[in-house]
Amino acid sequence: MAIQTPDWVKQAVFYQIFPDRFARSQTLRRDPAMAVPVEPWSAPPTPGGYKGGDLWGAIEKLNYLQELGINAIYLTPIFQSTCNHRYHTHDYYRVDPLLGGNEAFQAFLAAAHQRDIKVVLDGVFNHASRGFFFFNDILENGPNSPWLDWFRVEKWPLSAYDGSLPANYRSWVNNRALPQFNHDNPAVQEYIMQIGEHWLHQGIDGWRLDVPFEVKTEGFWQQFRDRVKAINPEAYIVGEVWVDAREFLGGDQFDAVMNYLYTGPAIAFAAGDRVVMEHVESPDYYPYPALDAQGYADKIQALLDLYDWQVQQVQLNLLSSHDIARVLTVVGEDVTSVILAVVLQMTFPGAPCIYYGDEVGVAGGLAPDNRRGFPPESQWNQDLFKVHRELIRLRHLHPALQTGKYQGLAASGQLLVFARILPEQTIVVAINTGDAPAQINVTWPLGLSSPPAKQLYGSGTASMEGDRLDL
Repeated sequence: MAIQTPDWVKQAVFYQIFPDRFARSQTLRRDPAMAVPVEPWSAPPTPGGYKGGDLWGAIEKLNYLQELGINAIYLTPIFQSTCNHRYHTHDYYRVDPLLGGNEAFQAFLAAAHQRDIKVVLDGVFNHASRGFFFFNDILENGPNSPWLDWFRVEKWPLSAYDGSLPANYRSWVNNRALPQFNHDNPAVQEYIMQIGEHWLHQGIDGWRLDVPFEVKTEGFWQQFRDRVKAINPEAYIVGEVWVDAREFLGGDQFDAVMNYLYTGPAIAFAAGDRVVMEHVESPDYYPYPALDAQGYADKIQALLDLYDWQVQQVQLNLLSSHDIARVLTVVGEDVTSVILAVVLQMTFPGAPCIYYGDEVGVAGGLAPDNRRGFPPESQWNQDLFKVHRELIRLRHLHPALQTGKYQGLAASGQLLVFARILPEQTIVVAINTGDAPAQINVTWPLGLSSPPAKQLYGSGTASMEGDRLDL
């Protein structure tokens, strides 16, 4: 089958927002019941504490995002929950009141769309929470609950809170706070499909799917795609799959995945042995061991060979997320390494995704430390901010950086040269991740008879003589 992916994603630069930590409203339009004590914004984040970020505050930062060049937002979960990250869903139809509720979300969606910014929501459809009404009914009524078959109860009695006793129901990674749905139940399937449809009817532009590989029911994601695309053929469906995702990317399930297979090599090449191992050993994205240019080129070519070109153009390419340590901390706070990684990210096929605050130098180790409050401008790393803004601007200006074919031209030592090629435009990217100037011989792409005449970006100068490039 011919694979089709949303055209708008090919021109998108995403910004991932963790709503509790991005912005507190300055207008204080809150339900009185939500005027509750919260942690100090600048204090280190805790696993269970709220900092009070809300969607009204996110609206107030949309002009900032627009000026940065962002034209798509991925929101981590926003539905009612009893945790700051909101992956413990209570009600899939109610935006968390602490975020401003449904009213705030509709205002956020309208304000984003007014600025031509797309909005993608996080769909947590593998598991719910102990507070989810249907599971709570099982806790209250035991075997008499009419929703018993919505989950996978194995024995009685259930122990939802006492860790000294077996939970006796299946939960995600054995976390009894996250009971797993029984996706073989047609009623569960229909319930989730209708959630997907409902928020598309409200105007969202796509879904990011949490741990979709945990759903084993045959045909489930195919049906989800059919229902979503029937409402909006250009809706974006991106799955959280950390490994080879070919089983999901054949054109009948997801458009793309979070491209952790790109994240690891990009950081391993940009930062080399500056990667701080304590921050990267537990998540499965492997920004180690250090890669030279040829090692990076080999991994990237293998990745490009993995999926159809339509898929490659809409992959979600990230350097940080709420699930991994922030890139600045991973590279030992070496700003040059971050800049090199961002250059790679912004010139690679697929949609770059910036984790909120990375662009201004927010640091943070593994969760919850990677979920710090967005800082005031007085605390920004202005050099990083300018780099992000300029590279995003170049990506928007040059179609070859959005949809041009990727062709490696040379790789030796710490020097990498590649091109993004359209019939009407070729852009050559040359990177030196080493500590000293070096030379490399380049075979220019077909149709480019001589080295490019204009340097679009770079703090240094690249001198060219014939086929030799000095960096």
